[in-house]
Amino acid sequence: MSERLIAIDWGTSNFRAFLVDRASGECLDSRRSDAGLRSLTSAEFPHYCDAQVGDWRQGGKVPVYLAGMVGSARGWSEAPQLDVPASAEDLAANVVAAPGLDNAWIVPGLKEVRHDHVDVMRGEEIQAFGALALVAAQSAICCLPGTHSKWARMVNGRLVEFTTAMTGELFHAVRFHTLPGEPAREDSSHDTDAFAQGLAAAAHPSGVLHALFEGRSRHLYAGLEACQVSSFLSGVLIGAEVLAQKYHMLKGDDVERDEAEILLIGSTSLNPLYRQALETQGIKVREIDSDSATLAGLLALAGRHDAR
Repeated sequence: MSERLIAIDWGTSNFRAFLVDRASGECLDSRRSDAGLRSLTSAEFPHYCDAQVGDWRQGGKVPVYLAGMVGSARGWSEAPQLDVPASAEDLAANVVAAPGLDNAWIVPGLKEVRHDHVDVMRGEEIQAFGALALVAAQSAICCLPGTHSKWARMVNGRLVEFTTAMTGELFHAVRFHTLPGEPAREDSSHDTDAFAQGLAAAAHPSGVLHALFEGRSRHLYAGLEACQVSSFLSGVLIGAEVLAQKYHMLKGDDVERDEAEILLIGSTSLNPLYRQALETQGIKVREIDSDSATLAGLLALAGRHDAR
């Protein structure tokens, strides 16, 4: 067994690769690019991957584990989406050999299909299991911010349920394609006060659809400057997401709401916004870097895959 492995998170719009020491979990090197699924054909995936990490592979001895949308029907090769509840062992048992590249494995995603809830994920499950390993816990609630934010409930080492919120994608649509977002078309820095106004507006009794329109009303008559509108709209949407999940995820015998701590697994740009939104609702937060969670998750999965 190689003393190293290559962990890759390959999504719709980006490629992230990490050379990892198995014994210590240390990241020895990393490479990133904007070559996501949209920029490649299926035939190009093995060649692009080898071009990026081939010099790390020692002639193919170092295994490659790939997570994310790379395993979708639009990606390199489709890997299954397993039903929840699912464990890290279940993921390891169902990895798919990546065609065209020896000793490379695509990790399955997860799905939840009930009469009242249908949802899918690829990539975030690895980060959730990685975060659980990093905090040495068996149960947790994970928040994974992004274009399509995920909230996952982990119980006794298994991911038992999850929910997707289209927060990032909807923010982009509202900002660039609606009347309330019109003043926010130009780039502007984050405004903490406007974001806090948006968090408060998210709880408006008339609902989030009205709260979003307040981006225009407040700009016209309540002193919200054009450069603040983007932060206000962001606050409305993130605030609405957190409010919904506060009452959806923070429930049940496995979670005491007053004592709950969310594992916040995201980027340096999104984590502070979600921390502010969560703490505004009185929810405790433990931040985990998304890269660290990906590495820990794929490292744990590789160990289970080797043991089979």
